[in-house]
Amino acid sequence: MPNLLKDEKAFETAIQNKNLSVVHFQADWAEQCTQVNEVLDVLSTQKDFVDVKFYSCPAEELSEVSLKYNIEAVPTVIIFKSGKKVDRINGADASKITEKIRQYTSIENDIAEQNIPLEERLKSLINRAKVMLFMKGDRNTPRCGFSRQIIEILNNTGVPYETFDILNDEEVRQGLKTYSDWPTYPQLYVNGELIGGLDIVKEMLAAGEFASTLNA
Repeated sequence: MPNLLKDEKAFETAIQNKNLSVVHFQADWAEQCTQVNEVLDVLSTQKDFVDVKFYSCPAEELSEVSLKYNIEAVPTVIIFKSGKKVDRINGADASKITEKIRQYTSIENDIAEQNIPLEERLKSLINRAKVMLFMKGDRNTPRCGFSRQIIEILNNTGVPYETFDILNDEEVRQGLKTYSDWPTYPQLYVNGELIGGLDIVKEMLAAGEFASTLNA
């Protein structure tokens, strides 16, 4: 469950997070608030949101805080950064809450990535997941035939994986070619090590070695 804010001082301290603080103004009697707490509880366990702090604020008990932020009904979720309100979501719209948090988290990650050396950034991206695919497009909308084929192969294995769209980041697109000494895309990595592109994956699949490599 999100951490409960018991007084105004705790509230003011909580929203000072330099990354993001997500505060759910709620009441125990409201069933929809229970649903929102469940959504935030799930999000708090996801690695994409490791730097986000999630809180629950009893709107009626902390009436001065609720008045300050114009809380007219519960549930209401407000997103803060360094003490300033950046967005709010009224009601128990789980998809909108998730979308907004992801949106602002992505902005924060983009800013952070601009301030680290390219080699460190590439290492971080490669190790973002055990099985990491750098491709044109993403797993839902591949933007070249080779990427589409390797997505189909990965989907058939049932192994969890993540993708990175190199068309959205020219620095990564060019830098990874040099870093891994592999000039084309897609590029598949397992446990931080380059496996290869589509041809290599097909060869391993034909030899019965692909599944064991993914699960190593």
